[in-house]
Amino acid sequence: MSFSTPDLCDVHAHDLAVAEPLFNDYGHKKVFHGAVETVKCFEDNSLVRQAIERNGEGKVLVVDGGGSLRHSLFGDLLAAKAVENGWQGIVIYGCVRDVELLSQIDLGIKALAANPLKTERRGEGQTDVPVRFAGISFKPGYYLYADLNGVVVAEQELTF
Repeated sequence: MSFSTPDLCDVHAHDLAVAEPLFNDYGHKKVFHGAVETVKCFEDNSLVRQAIERNGEGKVLVVDGGGSLRHSLFGDLLAAKAVENGWQGIVIYGCVRDVELLSQIDLGIKALAANPLKTERRGEGQTDVPVRFAGISFKPGYYLYADLNGVVVAEQELTF
């Protein structure tokens, strides 16, 4: 399915929340969408790893990493696992690493920045909870649409 976030905004303006333009694109897939699943964590990607290991068919993982720029929460090994498990994309309010490899993996990946330092693993955080960053709320079951123009979220799946 093809769409553009500007077209979605034109047709569904009252049904969308538009994220502030904070994110850079790191994955090979530049256009992606799906039902939202969430992880809230801080400098610990244990729950990100657990989420990616689940079936992600038709889903986008939204990670509230607290905006930390001190550690990465996602790299090439997790990206490969995400593709294997059918995830459409991941939006991270935090950092990624292995960017040269991420650019070759067929997954939508948006994050604040890159940082080569790996995460700590303490098993801390929450899953399937509402998170808020970039000026909007992301709730499990909402639908996220992303392309090179930005990220928009709707409470229900949109038609294009």
